[in-house]
Amino acid sequence: MSPLFRLLPNIIMSTKQVIEEIVEKHLPDESHFVVEVQIIDKGAKSQVKILIDADAGLNIDTCAIVSRQVAEEIEAKELLDEAYILEVSSPGLDFPLSSRRQYEKNIGRKIKVSLEDGKDIEGELLAVEATAIQLKIKVKGKGKKATEETFSIAFDQIKKSIVLVSFK
Repeated sequence: MSPLFRLLPNIIMSTKQVIEEIVEKHLPDESHFVVEVQIIDKGAKSQVKILIDADAGLNIDTCAIVSRQVAEEIEAKELLDEAYILEVSSPGLDFPLSSRRQYEKNIGRKIKVSLEDGKDIEGELLAVEATAIQLKIKVKGKGKKATEETFSIAFDQIKKSIVLVSFK
């Protein structure tokens, strides 16, 4: 294995970190945050996918402004030496929650939590604590009546969480 090939993951990681810092610098204010930065090698053209979000929701104009500013800085710093595709967007409802801040943004919404042990739990997100989330879940009793209970789930037990869309 060539020494350059062994260094490639480190080069990609450092470029990813630099791009994440660039994105953070160009966010409009403290209510906006970076969810994820991905660099996907697609041969002739790499793809740089940047997911951003905001506490009060994100609009397309913000994505466009951040995209232009980030592209200008990537070019100025010559971070990517080949052609690339830059995509700046919000994570979307089907994207798993990945940070405390995303959980906090979704308090009051119904979410589906997939646990490390393979179980799934659905409920209303009530609170986000230092090491866990609180869900209000419906528990079916022996009779036909379901009761609501508060259930705590530690972050280290969560494999994936997604927001459930309600059309009511």
